[in-house]
Amino acid sequence: MGIFKTELYRNPAALAANGGPWKGLDDLELATCGWVSWFNEKRLHSELGDSTPDEVEAKWRTGHDRAA
Repeated sequence: MGIFKTELYRNPAALAANGGPWKGLDDLELATCGWVSWFNEKRLHSELGDSTPDEVEAKWRTGHDRAA
């Protein structure tokens, strides 16, 4: 929750990039969904060799398809 508040709610640059400041709960909910999608799928992850989870999954699928 702390990362979310810092990156999506309290950071002026993040607010501007994500359509904030919010005009209501619907706006905040949509921005939250976008942020969660980015956090879980698109962000660079140091534990994954600075790759995104999507990139790692695509590589795994390619290797898995060849083994089958």
